[in-house]
Amino acid sequence: MAIARRRSCPTVAAILMAAVSLLVSACGAGGGDDARAGTATAPAAHFDASSMLKPSGRALGVVDDKTPWQYGIVTTFAEEAGRAPDIREYYDSWGDDFDPEGNAYLWQHGQLPMLALVPSDTSLTDIAAGKDDAYIQRLADQIASYDGPLALSFAGEMNGPWNSWGPKHTKPADFVAAWKRVHDVFAERHVTNVIWVWTPHVVDTGTPAALRPYYPGDAYVDWVGLIGYYGPIDGVAFSSLFTPTMRQIADFSDKPVLIAETGVAQSDQKEAHIRDLFRGAAKAGVIGLVWYDQRKDWPGGKQLMDWRISTSTGARAAFQVESGRGGFGHPFKTD
Repeated sequence: MAIARRRSCPTVAAILMAAVSLLVSACGAGGGDDARAGTATAPAAHFDASSMLKPSGRALGVVDDKTPWQYGIVTTFAEEAGRAPDIREYYDSWGDDFDPEGNAYLWQHGQLPMLALVPSDTSLTDIAAGKDDAYIQRLADQIASYDGPLALSFAGEMNGPWNSWGPKHTKPADFVAAWKRVHDVFAERHVTNVIWVWTPHVVDTGTPAALRPYYPGDAYVDWVGLIGYYGPIDGVAFSSLFTPTMRQIADFSDKPVLIAETGVAQSDQKEAHIRDLFRGAAKAGVIGLVWYDQRKDWPGGKQLMDWRISTSTGARAAFQVESGRGGFGHPFKTD
């Protein structure tokens, strides 16, 4: 879904590691010299996210376009869903600084931070060519200074023609090269606390492009994150909205699947669609789903859609019952 992206205010680029460790109860080890010749030694992340790559249960998350410190969406979601979310996804634009304190606050309160990094003001070819390496290095060091895990989605919905990095604007090979450049710089900086989430939009009438050319490879991806919505154009059943895309991806990757952004538009079928979403997701074996709990125009149009859980008592009850029945919502285990 095309969501209006907001550029957040930059935060302090450097933070004392001792201050962060007081906020987060996580431990690990890291170190080593910088692998890129001619650059300063990078701070290695203390947190190792490798134990989180294959969750034993299903996470329940929420996404909006506010900063980690704007915690109202978490409180509202907890009231509507009947439990606090395990994932709090938010957006930053390319060039923004990472907020170690805000993300530490989320992790301390039980949410895995998930950052959707949007390259709206730059080109993937420039990123792939190394022209933005200074920013990537700075971002990697800032994320490493946060002593907790981060799920990171770069250039999501790369198969969406509404994005400047999507089809008709950028070739799949350019996306793959840019993804690998970002990933490789993070590896050179010894960043161990990132979960790499590759997030295409589901293949539908608006996004028909084949996904395999966009896939960077299993060595560069930890989770596959799908984006798809039950709405007036596509999305009347899990079997038609998500299953065909999951089958296509299964031909080239067996990485865990997270529904990284979804929602059900208000209609006389909303309760049925919520039940179908959770039952289909549980049957498909996804590791979780992240709900978009806001009102927003449908992509490419002016039709205002209400994706919130609380649009009706029935919708709210269906969400709470089906998420509980499907085993969604669990603390992430880090040991």
